[in-house]
Amino acid sequence: MAAVLEPIVAEARRRAAVAAERATAWRREARAAAPTRDFSAALQGPGLSVIAEVKRRSPSAGDIAPSLDPARLAREYASGGAAALSVLTEPAFFGGSTEDLGAARNAVDLPVLRKDFVVDPVQVWESRAIGADAVLLIVAVLDDSALRSALEAADEAGVGVLVEVHDEAEVDRAIGCGARMIGVNNRDLSTFEVDVSRAERMKDLLPAGIVTVAESGVTTPEGAARMAAAGYDAVLVGEAAVRAADRAGFIRRIGGTG
Repeated sequence: MAAVLEPIVAEARRRAAVAAERATAWRREARAAAPTRDFSAALQGPGLSVIAEVKRRSPSAGDIAPSLDPARLAREYASGGAAALSVLTEPAFFGGSTEDLGAARNAVDLPVLRKDFVVDPVQVWESRAIGADAVLLIVAVLDDSALRSALEAADEAGVGVLVEVHDEAEVDRAIGCGARMIGVNNRDLSTFEVDVSRAERMKDLLPAGIVTVAESGVTTPEGAARMAAAGYDAVLVGEAAVRAADRAGFIRRIGGTG
C-alpha cells in the first residue's frame, strides 16, 4: 500500500471498529431506511453522465471549500444536470461527515454515493442506514476476501457499489470479485499525481455490460470529451466543480449540455 494511504486507511479501520460496536443497530436502521435511488441506472442515460462531488478538502489540495453548504451545493449540481452526487464522509483527511451526506441527499432527488474508505462490511450497513444509495470500494485498500465480503454486504443491504481501480491488476481483481460498476481513478495513489490518459488506456480492459466511470482529473469540457470518446458512461468531478464560480454551468459544460 502506498505510504500516502497508510494513515488514511489506519483511520478508516479505527472508524470501522467504532461502527462495529453498533453493528446490530446499523442493520436494523438500514432495513428500516427509505428505498434507495438507483445509482447505476442514473449513470446510463444518453450522453456522458456527471457525478458531482461534495468535497471540503483533500490531502493533495488542502482546503477546497471547508465551509461549504452541502445542501446548496447539491441543488446547484442538480440544476446543472448532474446525474448523481458523490459526498465525502471521511472526516480526518477530507473534512467530510455523514451529516454532509444527509444534507445533500435531502436537498435533491439524485442518488448519492458515499465517498469514503470502506474497509469492513459493517460500514456498508452504516452507509445504507445514513442514507447512501451507493458506496465506494477501493481495490487498493482491500484484499479479495474483504472486497467480496463488502460486495456481498452491499447486495444484502440493497446499495450500489462503485469499485475503484488504478491499474490493470486491480481491474482483474475487480472483475474476478464480480464488480458490476467500475471506476478508473486517474490519480496515482502513490504520488497523488493525475494523468487522464490512465482511464483511456484502461477502458478496453473493462468488460461490456458494466457501468464505467472515469474519476479524477476531468476539469474541462475537453477532458470530459476524451472520457466520452474512450467510451465511459460517466465522469466523477470533484475539486474543479466545488471551486467553479458557476457550479451549475460547470456541470452543464462537463456533460456537454451547456
